[in-house]
Amino acid sequence: MKRGELKEKIISGIQQIGIGVHNLREAWKWYHDHFGIDVRIFEENAIAELMLPYTGGQPQKRHAALALNLQGGGGFEIWQYTERTPQPPKQKVLLGDLGINAAKIKSKDINATHAFFKSRGQDVKELVEDPAGNKHFFVKDPFDNLFQVVHGNGWFRNEKKLTGATYGAIIGVSDIDKAREFYSGILGYDAVVYDDEGKFNDLQHISGGDNVFRRILLKHSKSLRGYFSKLFGPSQIELLQVKDRKPLKIYEGRQWGDLGFIHLCYDVTGMDALRNECQQKGYPFKVDSTQHHEVSFDMGEAAGQFSYVEDPDGTLIEFVETHKIPVIKKLGWYINLRKRNPEKALPNWMLKSLKFNRIKKH
Repeated sequence: MKRGELKEKIISGIQQIGIGVHNLREAWKWYHDHFGIDVRIFEENAIAELMLPYTGGQPQKRHAALALNLQGGGGFEIWQYTERTPQPPKQKVLLGDLGINAAKIKSKDINATHAFFKSRGQDVKELVEDPAGNKHFFVKDPFDNLFQVVHGNGWFRNEKKLTGATYGAIIGVSDIDKAREFYSGILGYDAVVYDDEGKFNDLQHISGGDNVFRRILLKHSKSLRGYFSKLFGPSQIELLQVKDRKPLKIYEGRQWGDLGFIHLCYDVTGMDALRNECQQKGYPFKVDSTQHHEVSFDMGEAAGQFSYVEDPDGTLIEFVETHKIPVIKKLGWYINLRKRNPEKALPNWMLKSLKFNRIKKH
């Protein structure tokens, strides 16, 4: 089956979570040292020309890098404005505020990972259990971004690191049932791990965590398929609706790329089918690179197509259809996906070859 013959989209998994920062190098070093984000897929200084609905109507210069941890999980897109000062949230972010509250990071050994962060003197909270009895903990990076470290499945490569990378997100919503139409109906998170309401002991030590919530943890009931499904692996989305206060929108009055979690990105094949599905279900593309670059959008060392939709509360979800990625750029070795069967995952040797893009030190 060729890419153009697809009648429905294929989602390979979470490609990355976008993080707006003041200093890309400083942030990447911390993520490298603590989450093993050391394989560079692309890095470029360029102008964000197509995000005008979210950048004040003006193209914005930025420095961005996408990096992975080859043990598995999605990566981080670390994003820094270069000609404007990125703005923090207008108010302290509380659990349940509308948008991405925390990134989920998968761990092989929760106890050892917790001990590691404590030994590094990081802003780490105590080990707790979620409503399903699973151990987890929260940690903040030095830039005030919240991460939840959980036990994860779907490991791709053993590199003797304690964690993989992005395993999902905690997302604040105003109406959890409405939000599920989007996250279950379009993104395929159709299985419920738990659905509880009340005050939760495991949230008490996080800002806003002493409120009353309804929270639902979602996962996929079937294994994902597609080129990068082995590498990205499974993921989870936790929807959080605060019941006893009015939540604020985290990015209210700010621009995409400002400080914090700016989007959650999924690797897809079949952008045309996805566009039609989102339109029919009431979530039309807000940004669509194919309107400007019909075949492929050049991202420096990589190329593909991308689009953005909003969940019911305006949280940005990105879709990327990858056409090529570099393995050894100086030798001209790229993985070209345009003529491959999109139903089949890339062979392990090819995915493991991405290690040639590893950055050992910053």
